[in-house]
Amino acid sequence: MDFETRIRELREEAGLTQAELADRVDVTRQTVLYVEKGEYNPSLELAWRIAREFDARIEEVFELPDRPRP
Repeated sequence: MDFETRIRELREEAGLTQAELADRVDVTRQTVLYVEKGEYNPSLELAWRIAREFDARIEEVFELPDRPRP
């Protein structure tokens, strides 16, 4: 499932590098890169850790596109 993320925007506003954010949420820099680009779906736990790092709700960091209804 594709999703949109504000991680890069929030990370840059906070003055963090990908490596610094990765250290804070206990993942590799590559994981942050792929989550940031929307190429990797984080676990719920990782999504929470990322959101908390920015003092935000998950919905403020990650957005699922509207799905068409059947």
